[in-house]
Amino acid sequence: MSMNKKAFNKLYIYCNLALVLTAFISGLSFVAQKLGMNYVEPFTFNTLRCFIGAISLLPAMFLFSGKKTSTKGGLLAGLVLFIGFSVNQYCMIYADAGKAGFITSLYILFVPVIAVFLKHKLSDNVKYSIVIALVGLYLLCAKNFTHFELWDIFLLVSAFFFALHIIIVSHYSRKSDAIKLSIVQFLTAGTLSFPFMLIFDKPETSMIIAGWKPILFIGIIVTGVAYTLQIFGHKATKPVLATLILSLEAVFAVLAGVVLLGETLNPKEICGCIVMLCAIILSQMPDKPKGGKNETDFR
Repeated sequence: MSMNKKAFNKLYIYCNLALVLTAFISGLSFVAQKLGMNYVEPFTFNTLRCFIGAISLLPAMFLFSGKKTSTKGGLLAGLVLFIGFSVNQYCMIYADAGKAGFITSLYILFVPVIAVFLKHKLSDNVKYSIVIALVGLYLLCAKNFTHFELWDIFLLVSAFFFALHIIIVSHYSRKSDAIKLSIVQFLTAGTLSFPFMLIFDKPETSMIIAGWKPILFIGIIVTGVAYTLQIFGHKATKPVLATLILSLEAVFAVLAGVVLLGETLNPKEICGCIVMLCAIILSQMPDKPKGGKNETDFR
């Protein structure tokens, strides 16, 4: 369906705002995720968050959802999300938090790399923004890079799958209803997590009930709301630009620690926040690439 420039620009603004809100919620989720893991094990945590996320969207599906859906897209996104969730969640048990945050955030690099592999051109300002954002992430997150561990490799693997998830969602979001696509992907990820929960975890009803607050927050707000907003955000925002916006999660996570946990920011971390914000601003500035498919084509 065709859309005039004014309507598209309006949708583009809404989509960017949706991605910023996604990053904000994801940043706030760090505290709840850590608390939830005090009560349940990784596969149990992922199973619960995915099923709760899917169930929480059912009322919205009946009230607001359109007719379009893509079962294939939801299944594929759910499979990739399951792998990313599972690998990342286990690594978070053993890896240093600052290093894990930085390595996981390297999905910001994988998305444009995949774009180039698919022979899509990136505009110059986007290339510069990626480099600047990586510097900002390092200043913000890197606290213990004195040695390299096996978990770091697996965190890098999870970052790659999160990048794949962004690309898949970006592709199918233009063809599907955001709410239905979210429900299918969560049901898929939850169903795949369930047998692993029974095999590797020891879920206890009493512990799940004891940790109901962080589990429900992660399930409803983070999984249900934030991931659905992300799908909506991809409808008009190019995947590489969307990735840069989503990387603000690291900034919001640090700020949440300051507000909610009384943590403090050192000068390096403050510089990291400023550098990342500069990268986002630069990425939004118009810059037409020279020849070939442009970055706008990669959706």
